[in-house]
Amino acid sequence: MSQTPNGHDEFERNRELIHNQEVYRLRQEHARLREAQRRARLAWVRNSIVLLVGALEVLLALRLFLRLSSANPNNPFAQTIYALSEPFMRPFSTLFISPTSADATQIFDLNNLIAMAIYALLGGLAIALVNYLQGPGFQSR
Repeated sequence: MSQTPNGHDEFERNRELIHNQEVYRLRQEHARLREAQRRARLAWVRNSIVLLVGALEVLLALRLFLRLSSANPNNPFAQTIYALSEPFMRPFSTLFISPTSADATQIFDLNNLIAMAIYALLGGLAIALVNYLQGPGFQSR
């Protein structure tokens, strides 16, 4: 079989077409993988925010419970909770005067509730920002 110039050109065109299709598929796959990695990083950031804000909320709730239930402030557990939560309470410490019971043992710390609400709001805003960066088509779980 002798090959004509047209047959050779057709073979080369088909080969080039197949090559171009393969290059296109590889580029699509590379872009898909890059997007998946980006989404995975943002999911990690979102989960970290949820974990940290959740831990802070639990810490502040423990502080509120200890103060409301007249826990001994000299107890090592109470001291640890107060010491860990104090830096987060500092911006709110003088916002309101905390009402106390008649014998001043039970303290309803309104500042603590305000701090919990503000930190939850900030955490929600941070998650909303991450979801915005995630791009269109993202559905929250």
